[in-house]
Amino acid sequence: MKKLVVKNIEEKEIVWFRNSNSYLVLEPLVAETLIKINKKIPHEEIKNWVLEKNYAPKDAIKKFVKDIHSLYFENNAITGETKLEYNHYSVPKKYSSEKYYSINDYVFNFQVENEYLKALIHPIFAHLEVKSQAKADSNYQFFEHQNSIVFIKNDVFIGSWKKNEANVFQGKFSMHLLIDCYKKPEDDWIGVFHASVICDKKYSMLLLGDSGNGKSTSLALLNANGFDCIADDFAPVDNNKFVHTYPAAISIKKKGIKTLLPFYPELENTAQHHLKKLNKIVRYLPPKNIDYDLKLKCKALVFIKYNPEVELEIKPVSKINAFQQLVPDSWISPIEENVEVFLDWFLDLPNYQLTYSNNQKMIETISKIFNDEL
Repeated sequence: MKKLVVKNIEEKEIVWFRNSNSYLVLEPLVAETLIKINKKIPHEEIKNWVLEKNYAPKDAIKKFVKDIHSLYFENNAITGETKLEYNHYSVPKKYSSEKYYSINDYVFNFQVENEYLKALIHPIFAHLEVKSQAKADSNYQFFEHQNSIVFIKNDVFIGSWKKNEANVFQGKFSMHLLIDCYKKPEDDWIGVFHASVICDKKYSMLLLGDSGNGKSTSLALLNANGFDCIADDFAPVDNNKFVHTYPAAISIKKKGIKTLLPFYPELENTAQHHLKKLNKIVRYLPPKNIDYDLKLKCKALVFIKYNPEVELEIKPVSKINAFQQLVPDSWISPIEENVEVFLDWFLDLPNYQLTYSNNQKMIETISKIFNDEL
């Protein structure tokens, strides 16, 4: 098993470190030096090799090789998700909320101890709620213990997270729901990306951007104008490079409501939810025409941003910039084979920056990308 995976990206190299499951974009000389260190080539031999490549003082070469050694060992420190194990915890005798949801024929049951935990979960899946079932395919229990959120699935302890790690808990829970719905273990996914996803029934497309840039509003507009919603904010890709549907509702922030009301009049009376940790108020919008069996190859990555001063601008994004925006907010598989697939998947995709204020032109431009007309 390799400790490094290296792939060329434009004039630089992407280096993946196995133990820390981390990525760096580096100059070729640095990457080649790391490869030699990884092969356990003697320190002196590496210095001589670098000296042949560069006309630099020996002291500078010595420091360079020492620094790359430090970089190698820092990034190959073993890290990973901290799992808090409990010798005992008290499962609630009674839950304040118990609800059933269905995706196609798969039924899952949430038992939630209090309103705080219910607010983290139920609104996102309320459109999937069904009447109580005699038996669920999976049972999820959520409660608090020693000021932490505890997650148990089918009587098995999954993990616990402090309340200030609620977003990490939501990500872990979402991954388990994904595994259960599609009956694909975690090892079969190359990554889950912080992106909204649309499709034209033939291909999918990931819409990316920082929070507040308008991803979800753009997704809802496209969903109302001929494109299907695949996922909002949680884009799962398997190791066959298919993007799968994720069944959560679309989260609409306050500033997007006016734009969307002509297409979704129900938003006028939809309940608001105050996400205090994220300092935002959202309403949840069930996607239109969602097909939970869809799995499609990806056409492109589009970094989308609403800007009232720009009618429409679209331009290619460098691979390096796209990679550096994609990776930090994503969960990417720590398995070497999946890393190889992920990097090949990413490097094959076109990347665009789309900035707009004209909704119709944005929709037309997305259509052009799908149809190879740009």
